[in-house]
Amino acid sequence: MDKNNLLKDLAAIVAGGVFPFSLAPFDIWLIALITPATLFAATRGGSVRRTLIRFYLFNFSMFLVGVSWIFVSINVYGGASWLLAGLLVFAFVAAWSLVCLPQALIYANWFRDSDVSALLAFSGLWVLQEWFRGWLLTGFPWLFLGYGVMDTPLAGFAPVVGVFGVSLSACLVSVTVWQALSTGRSAVAAIPLVLVLVGTLLQQVSFTQPEREISVSLVQGNVDQHVKWLAANRVPILNRYLEASESEWGRELVVWPEAAITMFHDQAETVLNRIDETAKARDTTLVTGIPGRDAAGRFQNTVIALGAGDGQYIKRRLVPFGEYVPLESQLRGIVRFFDLPMSRNVPGPSRQKPLSAGDMRLSTSVCYEVVYPDLVRETVDSPDLLVTVSNDTWFGTSIGPWQHLQMARMRALENGRSMVRATNNGITALIDNHGEIQATLPRFELGVLRGEVEIRSGQTPFGRFGSYPVLLLALGLVLVGWVLRWFPVRVE
Repeated sequence: MDKNNLLKDLAAIVAGGVFPFSLAPFDIWLIALITPATLFAATRGGSVRRTLIRFYLFNFSMFLVGVSWIFVSINVYGGASWLLAGLLVFAFVAAWSLVCLPQALIYANWFRDSDVSALLAFSGLWVLQEWFRGWLLTGFPWLFLGYGVMDTPLAGFAPVVGVFGVSLSACLVSVTVWQALSTGRSAVAAIPLVLVLVGTLLQQVSFTQPEREISVSLVQGNVDQHVKWLAANRVPILNRYLEASESEWGRELVVWPEAAITMFHDQAETVLNRIDETAKARDTTLVTGIPGRDAAGRFQNTVIALGAGDGQYIKRRLVPFGEYVPLESQLRGIVRFFDLPMSRNVPGPSRQKPLSAGDMRLSTSVCYEVVYPDLVRETVDSPDLLVTVSNDTWFGTSIGPWQHLQMARMRALENGRSMVRATNNGITALIDNHGEIQATLPRFELGVLRGEVEIRSGQTPFGRFGSYPVLLLALGLVLVGWVLRWFPVRVE
């Protein structure tokens, strides 16, 4: 193999490995604009085989660094040795990185040696690949390019075309700047300038309107995951939340995290009735996570509203290996992580009545669900407030909770709604309709986050149409690129 090929392979590996540093908690947005261009340059020309390898190397390196927090879940909380946990993470990353092959095959066979068409096809395929891994095998929508530029003018596209639209704009900026610099074609440089200008202008547009503010209190229990599900701790944990909330009755909304109550709904009926009466007397709605069971006795991850509110939400999108185990008959028993009690959950129905808090309709998402753009958008039509509860204890001190919070911020921006996020040990946060964090609690501490959040009305274009327009646009770019292969256009 010649030196040039080795350098391009290395460039793909390095670009993928550094890409996660564009995301939270590092937020080096310039990396998000450099890495797509690096992969684009590395896959120009060459053989089909080498192009496929470089796409794979980029994705493998990206996931190996970007989802390294999975190691913490398996090793610290799953009971696997560091060697076994490392091997399992390596195997997952090696397998999941294959998801890039459809994108790579199309680009390698038709666009790797073309001109302007390559710019369009590469960007369109990038977005289609993100969408593809967002639903394949229930999806793993992590490490999207759009999150890396969330604090730039390109984030202005989010309320219009969602995170995929932000990814598309970032990819186009990246590859067209590279093309302009490497070829000296100044006309190509107009594309990133236009995208930045439009994004800046969109940031000045308000698609939703403020109605009023409500008082909110988020309780962070900081319960040790190792002892959380012990039967002897059920009452002490519940008392922990009740004592922390004692001064909060009278606030309009109090939110406890995912599975804050560790008794099944039917086991806690007496105490729930008592809490309901207390909250109702003070005109407070309490929203809390609690495990439930369906008619067949199967576990469900649920959220209920008590007091001035009402309703139950059952988690719809479950975490693979965490809440259900794919290939269950083969994997149960290999490692304790695959045999945890909460890994036997079943999902709720796709359509559910929204939780209410007084006269407000809440869009509720549990933990992992908040990373799915269209799932959050479709949960409630024009909700008053976005509420997400989570238990990021599984991530430990890794980068996982920061990435998770960043994706929650994007959901608020896409939908033009405030969001309240209650977690077991962080990062508990209040987020405004621009996706900006208003306040947080320190991690790994018991505490209550109090604040005022804005209730808004109206819909963003993304809230109305979802990701479909930008996915069609991405597909259109690929098709236009394919046509230009036969009728080439040279840009000077």
